[in-house]
Amino acid sequence: MVASRRAAMLELAILGLLQDSPMHGYELRKRLTGVLGAFRVVSYGSLYPCLRTLEHRAWISTSGDSATGRRTKITYELTAEGKEHFQAVLDRAGPTAWEDDSFDVHFAFFGRASRDARLRILEGRRSRLEQRLDAARTEAKERRERADAYTAELHRHGLEREEREIRWLSELIETERTAYSNADRTIDTSAPPDTD
Repeated sequence: MVASRRAAMLELAILGLLQDSPMHGYELRKRLTGVLGAFRVVSYGSLYPCLRTLEHRAWISTSGDSATGRRTKITYELTAEGKEHFQAVLDRAGPTAWEDDSFDVHFAFFGRASRDARLRILEGRRSRLEQRLDAARTEAKERRERADAYTAELHRHGLEREEREIRWLSELIETERTAYSNADRTIDTSAPPDTD
């Protein structure tokens, strides 16, 4: 299941990056490292099979460029079906979208997600972290007497990291809600009044 979730996140990241422009495999791999983070480097051994799968599903298309005089460079481009699928995945994101291994990928493409999807993911992530933080605090109390100073410090650092992310998520949620409520109050004054 973890492998299939990773494959789904790689697919989402590829489709999201190809929204901007077509890319060669090397460029795509470089950009994926930026989206997925330096600690999740994508190997060519996982990138190209994923690209073939996306092409087989008709979510991307390929074209060759032999202008370099060497091997043909293949360019990958998003299809209309790929754009629709990408948007559908973003908008129907559920509990897997707020897990550690997929939240960052969804967040990287938040600008293309609906407001409802953004709020659902942010609130789900915050809820998941609050549960984890409560469990970690309980565990830390139980282990406090048995832990050496360094282990205790490591646990404290982990708790602070979770608390920081929860505060950050709360700020993002408030910003989303404020922007939405302000948009509801905005009246379009550019249209002439209806005189009928």
